[in-house]
Amino acid sequence: MEVLLTEIKNKVGIITLNSERTLNSLNYPMADALTKVLEDWKTNENIACVFLQGAGEKAFCAGGDVRQMHDAIIEQRQIDGTKVPQKCFDFFLKEYQLDYNIHKYPKPIVVWGSGIVMGGGMGLLVGASHRIVTEKSKLAMPEVTIGLYPDVGATYFLNRMPSAYGVYLGVTGTRLDGADALFLNLADYYMESSEKEGVINALATADWTKDHKTTIDAILENSARKTTIPVSQAHEHQEFIKLFESADTIQQFREILLSYQPKDEWIEGGFKTFMAGSPSSTHVIFRQIHSNKNMSLAEVFRSELNMSCQCSIHPDFAEGVRALLVDKDQSPKWQPATFEEVTEAWVDSYFTPLWTADTHPLKHLV
Repeated sequence: MEVLLTEIKNKVGIITLNSERTLNSLNYPMADALTKVLEDWKTNENIACVFLQGAGEKAFCAGGDVRQMHDAIIEQRQIDGTKVPQKCFDFFLKEYQLDYNIHKYPKPIVVWGSGIVMGGGMGLLVGASHRIVTEKSKLAMPEVTIGLYPDVGATYFLNRMPSAYGVYLGVTGTRLDGADALFLNLADYYMESSEKEGVINALATADWTKDHKTTIDAILENSARKTTIPVSQAHEHQEFIKLFESADTIQQFREILLSYQPKDEWIEGGFKTFMAGSPSSTHVIFRQIHSNKNMSLAEVFRSELNMSCQCSIHPDFAEGVRALLVDKDQSPKWQPATFEEVTEAWVDSYFTPLWTADTHPLKHLV
């Protein structure tokens, strides 16, 4: 089965992530194929815009294929656990270069972000020029649950959210819907999922002799205006999120979250994820987002490649994936086991450079 399907209709390059069984999770072959198509279409005069979607109705892209990375880590530990597994390095490098390319792509990219959009799926969505969500959209960066951290450029896009939303969503993995995504600038258009064929048909019959962006804007606005946008729970919780603006440490953040009462359903969801997640990840995520506010997009991807490779030689990433997706016992044995046991030196080790500026694999990004 081909992991990526492509079709060209009247200067619209349609790309489908084609792994419905895995909720279109991004693996190396899919990321590589997508990279090559986008590179080819960049200078192709027969392509005016790109339309990116996931196969099926359930998901655009549920994230990176962390199950494969778990297996690579376990395999590498049998040889030398201090070395970054080659398959992990290869995937993260390919994925981050792809995400960066989407941010910088010279032609409009329309992403149909309906269904599940998490982790690596967010990396494909947020950098696009035209980002669509629907009533079925479920978005999150839930990496704290698997001993990882929000990557794929999240250091950049979480820090561009208002108030303390970025750090809150990163540390708690709180789930968002389409209305939330619009409010937090993760999306540009909200419309009914039933509009997809109409959008594709309108793009496929458009007059591309005019300005491409303006043409797409008009088509998407026409579809979006038929839909009433529901109330955003994220927006409704502004006063709660403001409380975290004063948190300068993860300890202060945790105290605010633990002491806040009463916890409604939206807050409770993030609270439970935070409490069950990797203690190391909560510390690492807070520092990642809090300390890197002024990084450029290129600097973000360089730092995240380093952190992700570090996660592959720290214990919690593989353990989190084991508990969630391999053995499915939902009982990860985190190391360190408790929030209080995580030391400053341990957090530092996640940020220790694996390369110099001259040898960094993403040094060419500007």
